[in-house]
Amino acid sequence: MREHRGNPVPPLLYKAFVFGFGSLCLVYLIAPIVIALTMSFTAGQSLRYPPEGFSLRWYAALLDPVRSATEHAAAWNSLKIAGLAVLGSLLFAVPATIGMTKLRRGTVGAIEPLLLAPLVLPSLVYGLAALIVASFVGIQPSLWLTVVGHVVVFGPLMYRAASVVAQSLNPSLAEASTTMGASWFTTLRRVTLPLLTPGILAGAFLVFIQSLDNVSVSLFLADARTTVLPLRMFALIEESLDVRVAAISGVLIGLTLIVLLVARRVLAPRPA
Repeated sequence: MREHRGNPVPPLLYKAFVFGFGSLCLVYLIAPIVIALTMSFTAGQSLRYPPEGFSLRWYAALLDPVRSATEHAAAWNSLKIAGLAVLGSLLFAVPATIGMTKLRRGTVGAIEPLLLAPLVLPSLVYGLAALIVASFVGIQPSLWLTVVGHVVVFGPLMYRAASVVAQSLNPSLAEASTTMGASWFTTLRRVTLPLLTPGILAGAFLVFIQSLDNVSVSLFLADARTTVLPLRMFALIEESLDVRVAAISGVLIGLTLIVLLVARRVLAPRPA
């Protein structure tokens, strides 16, 4: 007896929807990047699309240590904050990931939402709340307070990336190391951490990019001397539609693509 299976969606309509909607999503994601890169090579005096001719003048202006001294200081502050946020996230996320693998599933289900809660809370709300609490206890906005805020808000990204890898690990590997006489530190250094490395690197990349691009937390927790790059870019747009903003975007896009390609090359599975 032939089994009849109804197909409410014709195959042609299904393919048209999938490929059509997917193409629109790709265009929506890629078009702003292409436009920003195109405007960064303009020969004009302000941000306009289409650009007026082709020139590298704005990249040269961005590299000028005199004209772009403020932008260089802001970029250096952003890099310091992002790097320190990655280190702080490592100190929090890696021990938390390893510790959670040793707990029962019910306990993990009760604790993990607390660790991931900063991802749900709007960073603008957290930045304002952190500023109020810091002022109440007598702590002034500073670079270090900004780093702490970024660790709290973005550290869960590293925990999440590392925990995904930890869930796929075979616990018998660590048990075998201990059975062979290795200490807990040796097992951690030679077995656990190498296996968690892909998740840790992925989490570090996410934390670094999110911290480098953050506005809301830095807006409230950074002092007047700690100008960060996103806030400086907003100021340039408000003041004069400075084309150096597009040049900064081009540099950031290029560096991000390079890091992604290198990470894919390094973390790609090796053939057996």
